[in-house]
Amino acid sequence: MSIGHALDDSEGKRLPDHFPSVMDAHVHLFPDALFQAIWRWFDRFAWPIRYKLTSPQIIEFLSSRGVGRILGLHYSHRPGMARHLNRYMAELCRQYPQVIGVATVFPGENNAATIMKEAFEMGLVGIKLHAHVQYFAMDDAAMEEIYETCADHNKSLIMHVGREPKNPSYQYKRDPYETCNFQKLEFVLKNYPDLRICVPHLGANEFDQYRRLLECYDNLWVDTAMALADYLPNLEPRPQLLDFRADRIMFGTDFPNIPYAWDREIRRLEALHLPGDFLKNLLERNASEFLSIKT
Repeated sequence: MSIGHALDDSEGKRLPDHFPSVMDAHVHLFPDALFQAIWRWFDRFAWPIRYKLTSPQIIEFLSSRGVGRILGLHYSHRPGMARHLNRYMAELCRQYPQVIGVATVFPGENNAATIMKEAFEMGLVGIKLHAHVQYFAMDDAAMEEIYETCADHNKSLIMHVGREPKNPSYQYKRDPYETCNFQKLEFVLKNYPDLRICVPHLGANEFDQYRRLLECYDNLWVDTAMALADYLPNLEPRPQLLDFRADRIMFGTDFPNIPYAWDREIRRLEALHLPGDFLKNLLERNASEFLSIKT
């Protein structure tokens, strides 16, 4: 049983003309065979994927609609996958200059630090992890070398460590409500003050707790992916974007693994009539600072 259904909402042809330049800071780029496996899982346990595109098609789709830069994310589902995925991402970055690539590693796998360093040498700008898929807790001993390696090399760490979306019909190896909570993240923020961390989906569903963490820690960012779409269950009360720290929130979509129009959240942002500086920060500046790259 899936937790959501497809939405047949209309989609725009391009970003609004009056918008500042846009970086989508949450775009998934996987090899074809792995995308197929991921979509089969989504079809069974989550929601129907509206845009079943290959990585080159994804880049062309977003670029042709006005997205200036794309932060490419992936994650390894088991030990031994990361090197292949990282080489794949590095090659995409070579072919498509608008793509900024992030690497991955499986927590606890052999030579994890070496795998990360190799990825950084290929030009990848950080590490992406997913606690629901890789079944780690932030205070596991295996995480220490990941934190230390990122911090030592001035690389960013993107971790899906929010508790949602969790599917009650899927048997997780470790319950996300046990491994993922803001207190575990605060422990990391305190102990690794030089490590830049982004938590996607505004930290769903601990929105208020993450809002408070942002006020206390300069090394924490969040992204908006799927949190503004009025789609996911268990996200009440809905987050108020202007309540979040203006210099620590990044725009992202989770494209292509979404069940609704590619610009659904852009249209919601447009309707909010956000202050100009807030919007510019959200759509590009904050991500550039997080990644330590030039705008």
